[in-house]
Amino acid sequence: MTAESIPRIVRMLPARFSRDAKATRTGENTAAVLLLLFTIAALVWANSPWADSYWTLLDTHVGFAFAEHRFELTVKHLINDGLMAFFFFIVGLEVKHEFAIGELTERARAAVPVVAAIAGLAVPAAIFLLFNPSGENAQAWGVVISTDTAFLIGALAVIKPKFPARLRIFLLTLAVVDDVGALLVIALFYSERISVAPLVVSLVLVAAIAAVRFLPVARGPAYAALGFALWVALFMAGIHPTLAGVAVALLIPVFSPQRSQVEEVVQRIRAFRQSPNSRYAREVTRGLRDSISINERLQMAVGPYVSFLVLPLFALVNAGVVLDAASVTAALRSPLTWGIVAGLVIGKFVGITTATWLMARSRIGELAPGMSLRRVAGGAALSGIGFTISLFIVDIAIDDPTRKEQAIIGVLIASVVAFALGWAIFKLTDRLSPPDPVGLKLVRPVDPDRDHIKGDPDAPLTLVEYGDFECPFCSRATGAIDEVREHFGAELRYVWRHMPLERAHPHAFDAARASEAAALQGRFWEMAHELFGHQDDLEWSDIYRYAVAAGCDIERFDRDVRVHASKVLHHVQDDAQDSEVMDLNSTPTFFVNGVRHKGPWDAASLIRALERGRD
Repeated sequence: MTAESIPRIVRMLPARFSRDAKATRTGENTAAVLLLLFTIAALVWANSPWADSYWTLLDTHVGFAFAEHRFELTVKHLINDGLMAFFFFIVGLEVKHEFAIGELTERARAAVPVVAAIAGLAVPAAIFLLFNPSGENAQAWGVVISTDTAFLIGALAVIKPKFPARLRIFLLTLAVVDDVGALLVIALFYSERISVAPLVVSLVLVAAIAAVRFLPVARGPAYAALGFALWVALFMAGIHPTLAGVAVALLIPVFSPQRSQVEEVVQRIRAFRQSPNSRYAREVTRGLRDSISINERLQMAVGPYVSFLVLPLFALVNAGVVLDAASVTAALRSPLTWGIVAGLVIGKFVGITTATWLMARSRIGELAPGMSLRRVAGGAALSGIGFTISLFIVDIAIDDPTRKEQAIIGVLIASVVAFALGWAIFKLTDRLSPPDPVGLKLVRPVDPDRDHIKGDPDAPLTLVEYGDFECPFCSRATGAIDEVREHFGAELRYVWRHMPLERAHPHAFDAARASEAAALQGRFWEMAHELFGHQDDLEWSDIYRYAVAAGCDIERFDRDVRVHASKVLHHVQDDAQDSEVMDLNSTPTFFVNGVRHKGPWDAASLIRALERGRD
């Protein structure tokens, strides 16, 4: 990394989606493969001639002694109660991020996956209780409530349905709420008898953790020490200690990078470039670190260890089950097994799909542009892959070894069936209603309530442009578009959509966000005019001046850009995802009456293309 490249990186910090998405998906897929391999290894080991060594390993005690005090756990409980606290820690960080500055901050957009997730928790539990209405089996209803996110995303990568980008975001949003529900169920229904004194100590430790953010230094070590103390206190209180990870995560602050912090880092980088020395290097490092919230830093630092170490080890010690004729026959005759299969496969599919349909139909919430119910149905089927949390609850909800084996077999059967059902739905719907060739037709119809339109929204002719505000060709195209609009008058509606090419135009994404913030005040076209007129000066300090010139209330503009940024961000993201789906790679790109325009985009060429469309 060169000194010249750092300012550009800093400018991109507010755009969380600008991370290398391809690398992220590769890591998620690798984690899912690793989880599957360790699951198979556990099954093979538990059914091999060396099966005794597997069970011996799980029951091996590890710990330490201090004077007359002794603390020890079996290997299985060390992983399930100890290492899994890091898994729940990551879950808590993701939940906090999404509700604070992520997908769940925009109520209308978040309403559908939130309600769908709640239905995906309740319906499976109800179906399980139909099979097991009373007795010891009924206590295991929590096994069917949660989806395994790693396997879900891995399954999407294997099946490769058409245009999965928005479905993936929908399912990840749904998974966050799913995780919240699972955590609440574990805390409320699967904790042992509560001891008051350790519980009081736990509450004091929670208050101390909340105060760590005010420490001037050593916040990381403080979180670690107090988190471990909270784990011990919860263990002694009879509450499942892994919830310590959630408590710490929810108390760690999260924020979007502030413009003042980012600009301060840029100044430090410039000073370092002019006079490289250790002092400036430390200041740059500290400034870059502090500009990103500790929530995101910990997700990046701890997340890989959870994905590539903790979860595979969890699968290894929990997925091992004897699959001989007697155990399989007993499982296939058990209402516990079939309650789990029906709850995960049928419950998740019916609950999520039905809730999404009702929310979309009633217009209480809205699906992301381009999402359809058939996409959701395929994802809902895959949500029946309940592995990590399901096996976790099996271990704490069921004591009898025979019933525990039946439950594990049920989870494995459900995961296989859910994958097959999701694969069938995606393949069938893609075959019955195949999408148009990539990039030939507009993937998302014009929406007058959402899109930026010049002209009559109901005009018979439509010209859609994908462009960015730093592109000189887009700026020149505005004159041609004015001629086209003058030629057709009320017969034409012109639509602008964002396609910020950040590699070529490093300020394009910020300019797009700024235009959307102006649009919230009804000043989109005025702001677009200012941005096109000052393409060589698109730093944020300049953009604020253009917002004033465009007639924006600058205080509201600042809030919409920095604090209430989710709606602004989502609009730009949606347009950018359209361009990715259609494999667009240059700006401007035009669509004439929904069909991609090939060839010159001067006024005469566009007029001829629109005339042909009218005929």
